[in-house]
Amino acid sequence: MEISEVRVKLIENKNDRLKAFCSVTLDNDFVIRDIKIIEGGGGYFVAMPSRKRSDHCAKCGGKNHLRAKYCNNCGSHLPGDRDQRGITDRTKLHADIAHPINPVCRDKLQSHIVDAFHREIELSQQPGYRPVALSDDCTDLI
Repeated sequence: MEISEVRVKLIENKNDRLKAFCSVTLDNDFVIRDIKIIEGGGGYFVAMPSRKRSDHCAKCGGKNHLRAKYCNNCGSHLPGDRDQRGITDRTKLHADIAHPINPVCRDKLQSHIVDAFHREIELSQQPGYRPVALSDDCTDLI
């Protein structure tokens, strides 16, 4: 797997732990969007794109995220024990959409992304800096 391109969009709020969003192009063929760069206690780390986990209302079948107390569709009260606990006995509220399946791949992605993040920070200090566009349209990558 070759990482062809990393685009980083810095976040304006300097006090937030979320520092940037990025997209990664693999082998000039595949794009992963909405990767987050987060500042943690041990430095920067990469959070892969994820979605909120959900289930369905027993009364109407409407879809609701796991922390919802009332159905978005019919308004009925939802039971509080709908979540499934993970290995750590904590509720898994999000599910990864895309993620590396081994530590070597994760380390490779993370190092490329964090390096690109640092380069973008340096560029942002330059006069006339224009932020990178993270477009939803894939034609700019072709």
